[in-house]
Amino acid sequence: MKVDLLVADIGSTITMISAFDGLGSSGVSFLGQGQSETTVEASDVTIGLDNALGDLEKKLGEKISWEQFLASSSAAGGLKMSVHGLVYDMTAKAAREAALGAGAVVSMITAGELTAEDLEKLDTTRPSLILLAGGVDYGEKETVLRNASHLSSWLAEKQYSAQVIYCGNRAVAEHALHIFQQKGLFLVITDNVYPRIDQLNVQPARREIHRAFNRHIVEARGMEKIRSLVGGEIIPTPGAVMEAARLSYDYLEDLVVFDVGGATTDVHSVTEGSEEIQHLLLHPEPKAKRTVEGDLGVYRNASRVLELCYEEGLLSEYDDIDPGAIEPVPGSVKQQDLIGILTEQALKTALVRHAGSWRYIYGPTGRQTVVEGKDLTRVRTVIGTGGALSQLAGGETKMEKALKGKTGLELLPRGKVVHLIDRCYIMAAVGVISKSDPASAWQLLSKSLYL
Repeated sequence: MKVDLLVADIGSTITMISAFDGLGSSGVSFLGQGQSETTVEASDVTIGLDNALGDLEKKLGEKISWEQFLASSSAAGGLKMSVHGLVYDMTAKAAREAALGAGAVVSMITAGELTAEDLEKLDTTRPSLILLAGGVDYGEKETVLRNASHLSSWLAEKQYSAQVIYCGNRAVAEHALHIFQQKGLFLVITDNVYPRIDQLNVQPARREIHRAFNRHIVEARGMEKIRSLVGGEIIPTPGAVMEAARLSYDYLEDLVVFDVGGATTDVHSVTEGSEEIQHLLLHPEPKAKRTVEGDLGVYRNASRVLELCYEEGLLSEYDDIDPGAIEPVPGSVKQQDLIGILTEQALKTALVRHAGSWRYIYGPTGRQTVVEGKDLTRVRTVIGTGGALSQLAGGETKMEKALKGKTGLELLPRGKVVHLIDRCYIMAAVGVISKSDPASAWQLLSKSLYL
């Protein structure tokens, strides 16, 4: 059996391969999906990939070949990166939004000139990618140039091969490039993430981070073999889900996407928010925003989520649950019920962290009401993906409970909200496909969402 396309999603816990046919036509279809545990710990991710392909062929009932093979992955632990800007609430925050939206794992953020202590922390953190920002276009120049000098000297001294992207004041971009070239280092220059006061511009930096990820991903054992199979870039799985969310916005307008996985819970939102609240924002927010909660996975980080469940009364301390006994793919009803409870807690916690909130500031003229963070009040569609929501029952109810918040000050959706589930578990694959064929990608996703 020959199919048009296979898309692999090599996650930290599960590897999936999805088969598609009829791309570019009105009859595009999802044929099936194979799954296996990811085998990073076995030092070769191709083992899990081969097992997933075997599972797919078993489900389809025959051997398959394909015209094209694409992939997304988070199996190398994500793209660990540091972000360095001028003012935390401006360029450092903007650079962080670019990083998270592209699927990176932000391990360090600094604002202002780098100190000796910052460089020591870099030596401990050892990011694979460094994002250097700072200054609006044609504004303050000295700090970003000093940071370029500090970083290039540190990289040269340590003989460390981190990739560096410059996304700061465009007036000194060439000067920063010269500083790196003097040390024999390579620097990628892209548009400023904060070109003017109150204006974010994160998409160019996100594109460069995707490219950097594609270079980085071969570091996982076996990924070099997969890279030889793939007909395009291997993009970060969270970045692929963000692409699918952005595509969905074109048809569904303001939305939130929950992606609950074994290691993390990601929340993606695509909305401008209300005009009324925009006037009260302390700092601008990107239209498309992603947050990743690295402590809220329902398998690898289940122990932390269990602690939260006990604190909030979803579980009793007498339940005596061993996190080590939780299965990556829950088979029994008891395991599925437990994953369901963990998922509910992960959703509630992740959404509160993602959403903005009302704040009150007291000054000489009395109390002033302001807003900090992402405004979700205009969201009318919530989509659930990831194994815990796509493949277990009750996902809509769990998402509905998450929207109630905790304090009443969160900027959560108001009014009626439609809850949709990615039943075929193909949102990441759809994001990959959307890069070259958005029409087919939307057809596939709309079917999976039962629209």
